[in-house]
Amino acid sequence: MPKALITGITGQDGSYLAELLLHKGYEVVGMLRRSSTVNFERIDHLQDDIELAPGDLIDGSSMVHVIREHEPDEVYNLAAQSFVQTSFGQPVLTGETTALGVTRLLDAVRMVQPEAKFYQASSSEMFGKVHEVPQNESTPFHPRSPYGVAKVYGHWITVNYRESYDMFACSGILFNHESPRRGLEFVTRKITNAVARIKLGMQDELRLGNLDARRDWGFAGDYVEAMWQMLQLDQPKDYVISTGETHSVRDFCVTAFGAADLDWEEYVTVDEKYYRPAEVDLLIGDSALAKAELGWEPKVSFEELVAMMVEADLERATSVRR
Repeated sequence: MPKALITGITGQDGSYLAELLLHKGYEVVGMLRRSSTVNFERIDHLQDDIELAPGDLIDGSSMVHVIREHEPDEVYNLAAQSFVQTSFGQPVLTGETTALGVTRLLDAVRMVQPEAKFYQASSSEMFGKVHEVPQNESTPFHPRSPYGVAKVYGHWITVNYRESYDMFACSGILFNHESPRRGLEFVTRKITNAVARIKLGMQDELRLGNLDARRDWGFAGDYVEAMWQMLQLDQPKDYVISTGETHSVRDFCVTAFGAADLDWEEYVTVDEKYYRPAEVDLLIGDSALAKAELGWEPKVSFEELVAMMVEADLERATSVRR
């Protein structure tokens, strides 16, 4: 039975990846940062099937201990300070976890379990002020936030360890991927949660920032399959994972409110306080390499994804109102 270590297992991607690996017969260990307010909601249904181990990307010795104790065959680094807006207010913390945390984990793997395969969660935010459309594996990076900068560091240190120490270390450059498990701080879930609350008379307005920002949105459940597929290769390689379609925040509003038979223009107000200091205007990925070499393609459409999220938030809001 292969064994996988997932950092960030309580997050959106971590929970979907844990489900996938358990289904494939893996033993799954989740590294968990000690906190008095850990949210297990996303993995409640998995807790009898996984093992949790205390560790922190800021503390290298804790990761050495986890890897030495559990000896994983595969390591998926999904943990990070992952909210772009927060990274402007907490740039140093973002750098410590999202950038240097990758080095600490890679070093722990190199010292203790060098034969383990390592996956790093890179991000389309690394492209930032894009130099070409669409973006692929050779597109230059130009990050526009401390989060994007930190992800660039994490990406290149993964390449560096692969080339310097002959480690199986690769990165998935994932474009935006959402689900009903997305955190409320992200604009997609902020929208679908508001749609549900407005539909049920619990809220009467939604305030958003730049409605013209365009993103390539896919379903997180599809994207974790690509993570696993990358670690099944004979040689490590980095891949862009995306749908190849772009939609604006306005498009997302139209589709989400429409799924609840509401007119978005009656409820959405633009508020400049939600604008980023430096905006990323257009992200759209070219995942042709992943399709050709991994056989990976997205299964859930944009419209299906938005409807899925609205339906889940309607169920949540209905249960709260009871």
